[in-house]
Amino acid sequence: MEKNTKKYLILTYGCQMNVHESEKLAGILESNGYEVCTDATLADIVVFNTCAIRENAEEKIFGNIGELKNIKLAKPDMIIAIGGCMSQQKNYADEIMQKFPYVDIVFGTHNLADFENLLKEREKSGKKISRICEDETISLRDQMLISRTSGVNAWVNIMYGCNNFCTYCIVPYVRGREISRPVQDILKEVESLLKEGYKQITLLGQNVNSYSGVDSDGNVSSFASLLKAVDSFDEYKYRIRFMTSHPKDLSSEVIDIISKSKHICHGIHLPVQSGSDNMLKAMNRHYDINRYKSVVTEIREKMPDSELTTDIIVGFPGETEADFEKTLAIMRFARYMQIFGFIYSKRKGTPAEKMENQVDAKTKKERLSRLLALKNEIINEKTAKMLGQTYEVLVESYDKEKDVLFGSLDSGKTISFKGTENCVGEFLDVKVTEVRKSVIYGEIVQKDKIETYSKKNFKYPIEVSILPKEKNAMKILRENKRNKKINDNKKSKEN
Repeated sequence: MEKNTKKYLILTYGCQMNVHESEKLAGILESNGYEVCTDATLADIVVFNTCAIRENAEEKIFGNIGELKNIKLAKPDMIIAIGGCMSQQKNYADEIMQKFPYVDIVFGTHNLADFENLLKEREKSGKKISRICEDETISLRDQMLISRTSGVNAWVNIMYGCNNFCTYCIVPYVRGREISRPVQDILKEVESLLKEGYKQITLLGQNVNSYSGVDSDGNVSSFASLLKAVDSFDEYKYRIRFMTSHPKDLSSEVIDIISKSKHICHGIHLPVQSGSDNMLKAMNRHYDINRYKSVVTEIREKMPDSELTTDIIVGFPGETEADFEKTLAIMRFARYMQIFGFIYSKRKGTPAEKMENQVDAKTKKERLSRLLALKNEIINEKTAKMLGQTYEVLVESYDKEKDVLFGSLDSGKTISFKGTENCVGEFLDVKVTEVRKSVIYGEIVQKDKIETYSKKNFKYPIEVSILPKEKNAMKILRENKRNKKINDNKKSKEN
């Protein structure tokens, strides 16, 4: 007889922190007998791990929760849980429960470690649960089981929360103040992951440069000291990345350690947000553009092979044409390998929400279009120079349908090339043989080594959706519900 295993579906929105926290939620569910599935019609529980960084993210989430209404009617025993940053916002838990009365559990960012108890409470009582805490003991979160599904990469939290209070950002209000993990806990986790075969460790924090965890002697450790320690596992071949850096805290010591390290990547994400001192001050970024330029210059001088990526906000309140031109100027100066450009979005409860001189939508879109045009021009020029060059590539995934491998350079740039699935998880020298605008293609230099590689067991996220791809899935679901009701009535009459 086939085992009737419970199924779960997790829908993740937002940043890498949320991706990793969804791995922790998956760990809880799998330890309680659940298996992952591809859509909500198959699920016994659907969990939304939400984001609040932009308004359109919330609109998308609310729309997706709404899509579950008919499925919930057909599957009344299915549990719907809403967690993450959106839930943590003031009064949002009540709003979710009122707007979507079929939701069963609402929990915040500080309730992650308690999700198992919330789930068991709901399964036992059948009652709706809304639990939002304002703080937590991070050691509980660090003890959670993790179902890692990020391939060759393993996320490692080094700290939680944020103290910066940029005027546009909701994160400090929903993630709380900065708390750093002890050094030894981080090193123990990193070493364990390397032993398991992970090839890339990504250190996570809202602002990793302000890390201040305690070492084994009880002394406060800087981010530079932590990086040096994480770089010390020389018996393994691996890469270290970190995100996100704040320009005000990226010290010369950190840059020195990266430049002299064996494993730390020279691809650095350094969000500038704007090239205008007026805007940086209004954003409460705690640096001016000269400080930012000096950091970029120091990185370039100490690591000539370094590549930078950045975030830029377009249309922040009060942004003039002159301010925006200064943003284009810093793009030309830094010559980023990638730029994540966003139109400013009001966030309820942040100082920028009530600022005067809000920029109109038409101007925002026009400026974003110009920013993207310059971004593409710079990246295409940089990429064109890569033709014929050979780079060390970490092979990250294999597309079976296209029979092609995907890997990343030290800079983080992706390259695709032919090879076998056994190459995934290996470091290979790959020569760039073709460039199409910002996209690069290559070929393995040491092809004779391919035969010596064996297949690894990295887990990857599966493609999930709320609604099933099969058009008749909802019809089948309703028929199953009707047949179950008929059978239940028959059994009731027989008894």
